[in-house]
Amino acid sequence: MDKFKAFRIFSEGDKTAGRVVDVTLDELPAGEVLFRAAYSSVNYKDALAATGAGKIIRKFPLTGGIDAAGTVVSSGDSRFKPGDEVICTSYDMGVAHDGGYAQYCRVPANWVVPLPKGLTLFEAMGLGTAGYTAGLAICLLEQNDMKPASGKVLVNGATGGVATLAIDMLSGLGYQVTAVTGKDGAHEFLGKIGAAEVLSRQAIAMGTRPLEKALWAAAFDSVGGEQLAWLTRTMQPGGLIASFGNAGGIELKTTVLPFILRGVRLIGVDSGFTPMPSRRRVWDRLARDLKPRHLSDIASTITLDDLPGYFEKMLKGGIRGRAVVKIR
Repeated sequence: MDKFKAFRIFSEGDKTAGRVVDVTLDELPAGEVLFRAAYSSVNYKDALAATGAGKIIRKFPLTGGIDAAGTVVSSGDSRFKPGDEVICTSYDMGVAHDGGYAQYCRVPANWVVPLPKGLTLFEAMGLGTAGYTAGLAICLLEQNDMKPASGKVLVNGATGGVATLAIDMLSGLGYQVTAVTGKDGAHEFLGKIGAAEVLSRQAIAMGTRPLEKALWAAAFDSVGGEQLAWLTRTMQPGGLIASFGNAGGIELKTTVLPFILRGVRLIGVDSGFTPMPSRRRVWDRLARDLKPRHLSDIASTITLDDLPGYFEKMLKGGIRGRAVVKIR
Protein backbone atom coordinates (compact mmCIF):
# COMPACT_ATOMS: atom_id res chain seq x y z
CA MET A 1 0.00 0.00 0.00
CA ASP A 2 1.61 3.25 -1.12
CA LYS A 3 -1.17 5.74 -0.43
CA PHE A 4 -4.55 5.94 1.32
CA LYS A 5 -7.36 8.47 1.67
CA ALA A 6 -7.64 11.06 4.43
CA PHE A 7 -9.72 14.19 5.00
CA ARG A 8 -7.02 16.79 5.64
CA ILE A 9 -7.69 20.29 6.96
CA PHE A 10 -5.60 23.16 5.63
CA SER A 11 -5.12 26.79 6.60
CA GLU A 12 -4.62 28.74 3.39
CA GLY A 13 -4.45 32.48 3.73
CA ASP A 14 -7.34 33.50 5.96
CA LYS A 15 -9.41 30.39 5.17
CA THR A 16 -9.62 27.02 6.89
CA ALA A 17 -11.07 24.16 4.84
CA GLY A 18 -10.73 20.42 4.41
CA ARG A 19 -10.66 18.02 1.48
CA VAL A 20 -9.95 14.36 0.76
CA VAL A 21 -6.33 13.79 -0.30
CA ASP A 22 -3.86 10.93 -0.66
CA VAL A 23 -1.37 10.40 2.18
CA THR A 24 1.18 7.73 3.11
CA LEU A 25 1.91 5.84 6.31
CA ASP A 26 5.20 7.71 6.59
CA GLU A 27 3.23 10.94 6.98
CA LEU A 28 1.33 9.68 10.04
CA PRO A 29 2.39 11.03 13.44
CA ALA A 30 4.24 8.99 16.06
CA GLY A 31 2.44 6.40 18.15
CA GLU A 32 2.71 2.78 19.26
CA VAL A 33 -0.54 1.55 17.67
CA LEU A 34 -1.34 1.59 13.95
CA PHE A 35 -4.89 0.61 13.09
CA ARG A 36 -7.01 0.50 9.99
CA ALA A 37 -10.06 2.67 10.57
CA ALA A 38 -13.47 1.28 9.74
CA TYR A 39 -15.59 4.19 10.98
CA SER A 40 -15.35 7.65 12.46
CA SER A 41 -18.10 10.10 13.38
CA VAL A 42 -19.01 13.77 13.29
CA ASN A 43 -19.09 15.89 16.43
CA TYR A 44 -19.81 19.61 16.72
CA LYS A 45 -16.13 20.06 17.57
CA ASP A 46 -15.22 18.45 14.23
CA ALA A 47 -17.37 20.95 12.36
CA LEU A 48 -15.80 23.88 14.21
CA ALA A 49 -12.31 22.54 13.51
CA ALA A 50 -12.75 21.77 9.83
CA THR A 51 -14.36 25.08 8.93
CA GLY A 52 -12.36 27.41 11.14
CA ALA A 53 -15.56 28.46 12.93
CA GLY A 54 -13.76 27.57 16.15
CA LYS A 55 -10.07 27.79 16.95
CA ILE A 56 -9.73 24.08 17.58
CA ILE A 57 -6.79 22.87 15.49
CA ARG A 58 -3.33 23.63 16.84
CA LYS A 59 -1.30 22.64 13.75
CA PHE A 60 -1.88 22.56 10.01
CA PRO A 61 -2.35 20.61 7.89
CA LEU A 62 -4.11 18.01 10.03
CA THR A 63 -6.37 15.04 9.44
CA GLY A 64 -9.69 15.80 11.10
CA GLY A 65 -11.93 13.62 13.25
CA ILE A 66 -11.76 13.29 17.03
CA ASP A 67 -13.08 9.69 16.88
CA ALA A 68 -12.10 6.45 15.17
CA ALA A 69 -12.71 2.72 15.49
CA GLY A 70 -10.95 -0.04 13.60
CA THR A 71 -8.58 -3.01 13.61
CA VAL A 72 -4.97 -3.02 14.80
CA VAL A 73 -2.40 -3.53 12.04
CA SER A 74 0.72 -3.31 14.19
CA SER A 75 1.56 -2.42 17.77
CA GLY A 76 4.65 -1.62 19.75
CA ASP A 77 2.69 -2.06 22.97
CA SER A 78 1.99 -5.51 24.42
CA ARG A 79 -1.58 -4.56 25.35
CA PHE A 80 -2.59 -4.61 21.68
CA LYS A 81 -1.89 -7.04 18.86
CA PRO A 82 -2.74 -7.21 15.14
CA GLY A 83 -6.39 -8.08 14.64
CA ASP A 84 -7.63 -6.43 17.85
CA GLU A 85 -10.65 -4.17 17.39
CA VAL A 86 -10.16 -0.84 19.12
CA ILE A 87 -11.65 2.60 19.78
CA CYS A 88 -9.78 5.89 19.99
CA THR A 89 -11.56 9.10 20.94
CA SER A 90 -10.69 12.48 22.42
CA TYR A 91 -7.22 13.39 23.72
CA ASP A 92 -5.49 15.31 20.88
CA MET A 93 -7.17 13.37 18.04
CA GLY A 94 -8.16 15.83 15.32
CA VAL A 95 -6.74 18.74 17.34
CA ALA A 96 -2.94 18.41 17.40
CA HIS A 97 -2.63 14.79 16.23
CA ASP A 98 -3.98 13.36 12.97
CA GLY A 99 -7.50 12.13 13.59
CA GLY A 100 -10.00 9.54 12.50
CA TYR A 101 -10.99 10.78 9.03
CA ALA A 102 -8.44 8.49 7.39
CA GLN A 103 -8.12 4.89 6.35
CA TYR A 104 -5.19 4.43 8.76
CA CYS A 105 -4.47 6.00 12.15
CA ARG A 106 -1.34 5.87 14.29
CA VAL A 107 -1.84 6.87 17.92
CA PRO A 108 -0.25 6.52 21.38
CA ALA A 109 -1.22 3.24 23.02
CA ASN A 110 -2.46 5.10 26.10
CA TRP A 111 -5.27 6.61 24.03
CA VAL A 112 -6.63 3.25 22.84
CA VAL A 113 -9.63 1.41 24.31
CA PRO A 114 -10.29 -2.24 23.39
CA LEU A 115 -13.70 -2.59 21.74
CA PRO A 116 -15.95 -3.90 24.53
CA LYS A 117 -17.85 -7.12 24.01
CA GLY A 118 -21.38 -6.19 22.98
CA LEU A 119 -20.44 -3.37 20.58
CA THR A 120 -19.61 -3.47 16.88
CA LEU A 121 -17.20 -0.98 15.33
CA PHE A 122 -20.18 0.78 13.72
CA GLU A 123 -22.02 1.02 17.04
CA ALA A 124 -18.88 2.33 18.72
CA MET A 125 -18.81 5.26 16.31
CA GLY A 126 -22.56 5.70 16.46
CA LEU A 127 -21.70 6.51 20.05
CA GLY A 128 -18.24 8.06 19.63
CA THR A 129 -17.28 11.06 21.74
CA ALA A 130 -20.94 12.08 21.94
CA GLY A 131 -22.06 8.76 23.39
CA TYR A 132 -19.05 8.61 25.66
CA THR A 133 -19.87 12.10 26.95
CA ALA A 134 -23.50 11.15 27.58
CA GLY A 135 -22.42 7.97 29.37
CA LEU A 136 -19.82 9.79 31.45
CA ALA A 137 -22.40 12.43 32.44
CA ILE A 138 -24.83 9.73 33.57
CA CYS A 139 -22.11 8.00 35.60
CA LEU A 140 -21.11 11.27 37.29
CA LEU A 141 -24.68 12.13 38.23
CA GLU A 142 -25.29 8.60 39.50
CA GLN A 143 -22.25 9.05 41.75
CA ASN A 144 -24.10 12.08 43.13
CA ASP A 145 -27.24 10.03 43.88
CA MET A 146 -29.29 10.55 40.71
CA LYS A 147 -32.10 7.95 40.75
CA PRO A 148 -35.23 7.43 38.63
CA ALA A 149 -37.42 7.82 41.71
CA SER A 150 -36.12 11.36 42.37
CA GLY A 151 -38.17 12.96 39.60
CA LYS A 152 -38.05 14.27 36.05
CA VAL A 153 -34.79 14.59 34.13
CA LEU A 154 -34.49 17.37 31.56
CA VAL A 155 -32.30 17.16 28.46
CA ASN A 156 -31.97 20.38 26.47
CA GLY A 157 -30.57 20.92 22.99
CA ALA A 158 -32.38 17.64 22.56
CA THR A 159 -31.67 16.89 18.89
CA GLY A 160 -27.88 17.15 19.28
CA GLY A 161 -25.64 14.10 19.23
CA VAL A 162 -24.94 13.91 22.97
CA ALA A 163 -28.50 14.82 23.89
CA THR A 164 -30.24 12.26 21.67
CA LEU A 165 -28.03 9.49 23.03
CA ALA A 166 -28.56 10.70 26.61
CA ILE A 167 -32.34 10.59 26.13
CA ASP A 168 -32.16 7.03 24.85
CA MET A 169 -29.81 5.91 27.65
CA LEU A 170 -31.75 7.61 30.44
CA SER A 171 -35.12 6.28 29.33
CA GLY A 172 -33.60 2.80 29.10
CA LEU A 173 -32.54 3.13 32.74
CA GLY A 174 -36.08 4.02 33.79
CA TYR A 175 -35.86 7.81 34.03
CA GLN A 176 -38.77 10.06 33.03
CA VAL A 177 -37.11 12.30 30.46
CA THR A 178 -38.29 15.74 29.36
CA ALA A 179 -36.66 16.91 26.13
CA VAL A 180 -36.35 20.59 25.21
CA THR A 181 -35.86 21.54 21.56
CA GLY A 182 -36.18 24.52 19.29
CA LYS A 183 -37.13 22.24 16.38
CA ASP A 184 -40.88 21.71 16.39
CA GLY A 185 -40.62 19.07 13.69
CA ALA A 186 -38.49 16.86 15.95
CA HIS A 187 -41.08 16.13 18.65
CA GLU A 188 -42.15 12.78 17.22
CA PHE A 189 -38.55 11.67 16.79
CA LEU A 190 -37.67 12.59 20.38
CA GLY A 191 -40.67 10.66 21.68
CA LYS A 192 -39.62 7.65 19.63
CA ILE A 193 -36.16 7.51 21.20
CA GLY A 194 -37.46 7.77 24.75
CA ALA A 195 -38.61 11.26 25.76
CA ALA A 196 -41.76 11.06 27.89
CA GLU A 197 -42.39 14.77 27.32
CA VAL A 198 -41.15 17.22 24.69
CA LEU A 199 -41.17 20.98 25.29
CA SER A 200 -40.72 23.66 22.67
CA ARG A 201 -37.89 25.97 23.67
CA GLN A 202 -39.79 28.97 22.31
CA ALA A 203 -42.76 28.24 24.58
CA ILE A 204 -40.76 28.13 27.82
CA ALA A 205 -41.15 31.14 30.12
CA MET A 206 -37.73 31.26 31.73
CA GLY A 207 -38.56 33.97 34.26
CA THR A 208 -36.17 36.36 35.93
CA ARG A 209 -36.35 35.48 39.64
CA PRO A 210 -33.28 33.99 41.33
CA LEU A 211 -35.40 30.92 42.11
CA GLU A 212 -38.29 29.73 39.96
CA LYS A 213 -40.66 26.80 40.46
CA ALA A 214 -38.68 23.63 41.25
CA LEU A 215 -39.20 21.20 38.36
CA TRP A 216 -36.25 18.91 37.66
CA ALA A 217 -34.39 16.32 39.70
CA ALA A 218 -31.56 16.31 37.17
CA ALA A 219 -30.65 18.01 33.90
CA PHE A 220 -28.25 17.41 31.02
CA ASP A 221 -27.13 20.66 29.43
CA SER A 222 -25.46 20.96 26.03
CA VAL A 223 -26.45 24.58 25.49
CA GLY A 224 -25.00 26.78 28.23
CA GLY A 225 -25.83 30.48 28.35
CA GLU A 226 -29.39 31.52 29.11
CA GLN A 227 -30.78 27.98 29.16
CA LEU A 228 -28.24 26.76 31.70
CA ALA A 229 -28.97 29.79 33.88
CA TRP A 230 -32.68 28.91 33.71
CA LEU A 231 -31.90 25.36 34.76
CA THR A 232 -30.06 26.52 37.87
CA ARG A 233 -33.21 28.42 38.89
CA THR A 234 -35.64 25.55 38.26
CA MET A 235 -33.94 22.55 39.85
CA GLN A 236 -35.48 20.68 42.75
CA PRO A 237 -33.68 20.73 46.11
CA GLY A 238 -30.55 18.62 45.68
CA GLY A 239 -30.93 18.81 41.90
CA LEU A 240 -28.05 17.79 39.66
CA ILE A 241 -26.94 19.46 36.41
CA ALA A 242 -24.40 17.95 34.01
CA SER A 243 -22.80 20.65 31.85
CA PHE A 244 -21.03 19.51 28.66
CA GLY A 245 -21.76 22.02 25.89
CA ASN A 246 -21.92 25.67 24.89
CA ALA A 247 -24.06 25.77 21.73
CA GLY A 248 -26.00 28.70 23.24
CA GLY A 249 -23.04 30.60 24.69
CA ILE A 250 -20.15 30.29 27.11
CA GLU A 251 -21.35 32.78 29.73
CA LEU A 252 -23.39 31.78 32.76
CA LYS A 253 -25.33 34.52 34.57
CA THR A 254 -26.98 33.26 37.73
CA THR A 255 -26.87 33.76 41.50
CA VAL A 256 -25.59 31.68 44.37
CA LEU A 257 -29.15 31.10 45.67
CA PRO A 258 -29.85 27.82 43.80
CA PHE A 259 -26.65 26.43 45.28
CA ILE A 260 -26.99 27.61 48.89
CA LEU A 261 -30.78 27.44 49.30
CA ARG A 262 -31.60 24.35 47.22
CA GLY A 263 -28.26 22.55 47.25
CA VAL A 264 -28.13 22.40 43.45
CA ARG A 265 -24.95 20.77 42.12
CA LEU A 266 -23.49 21.86 38.77
CA ILE A 267 -21.15 19.14 37.51
CA GLY A 268 -18.77 19.70 34.63
CA VAL A 269 -18.23 16.85 32.17
CA ASP A 270 -14.84 16.74 30.44
CA SER A 271 -14.71 13.82 28.04
CA GLY A 272 -11.39 14.82 26.50
CA PHE A 273 -8.88 13.62 29.06
CA THR A 274 -10.70 11.21 31.34
CA PRO A 275 -8.25 8.86 33.07
CA MET A 276 -8.14 5.53 31.25
CA PRO A 277 -9.59 3.38 34.07
CA SER A 278 -12.71 5.58 34.16
CA ARG A 279 -12.82 5.73 30.36
CA ARG A 280 -12.84 1.94 30.08
CA ARG A 281 -15.55 1.62 32.75
CA VAL A 282 -17.81 4.01 30.85
CA TRP A 283 -17.21 2.18 27.55
CA ASP A 284 -18.01 -1.13 29.24
CA ARG A 285 -21.34 0.31 30.39
CA LEU A 286 -21.99 1.69 26.91
CA ALA A 287 -21.83 -1.91 25.70
CA ARG A 288 -24.24 -3.06 28.43
CA ASP A 289 -26.89 -1.13 30.38
CA LEU A 290 -26.17 2.22 28.72
CA LYS A 291 -26.28 0.86 25.17
CA PRO A 292 -28.88 2.91 23.26
CA ARG A 293 -31.94 0.99 22.14
CA HIS A 294 -32.59 3.27 19.14
CA LEU A 295 -29.13 3.78 17.69
CA SER A 296 -30.36 2.91 14.20
CA ASP A 297 -32.82 5.83 14.45
CA ILE A 298 -30.22 8.22 15.85
CA ALA A 299 -27.22 7.41 13.61
CA SER A 300 -26.94 7.84 9.84
CA THR A 301 -24.00 6.99 7.58
CA ILE A 302 -21.96 9.35 5.40
CA THR A 303 -18.58 9.18 3.61
CA LEU A 304 -15.41 11.27 3.73
CA ASP A 305 -16.56 13.12 0.62
CA ASP A 306 -19.79 14.12 2.38
CA LEU A 307 -18.03 15.85 5.27
CA PRO A 308 -17.87 19.50 4.04
CA GLY A 309 -21.58 19.66 3.32
CA TYR A 310 -22.41 17.95 6.59
CA PHE A 311 -20.25 20.39 8.58
CA GLU A 312 -22.00 23.34 7.01
CA LYS A 313 -25.43 21.92 7.77
CA MET A 314 -24.43 21.10 11.35
CA LEU A 315 -23.21 24.62 12.06
CA LYS A 316 -26.53 25.97 10.80
CA GLY A 317 -28.45 23.76 13.24
CA GLY A 318 -29.83 21.52 10.52
CA ILE A 319 -28.72 18.19 12.00
CA ARG A 320 -30.29 15.80 14.45
CA GLY A 321 -28.69 12.73 15.95
CA ARG A 322 -25.34 11.33 14.85
CA ALA A 323 -23.43 10.82 11.61
CA VAL A 324 -21.14 7.80 11.31
CA VAL A 325 -18.40 8.24 8.72
CA LYS A 326 -17.76 5.03 6.77
CA ILE A 327 -14.03 4.92 6.08
CA ARG A 328 -13.44 1.57 4.42
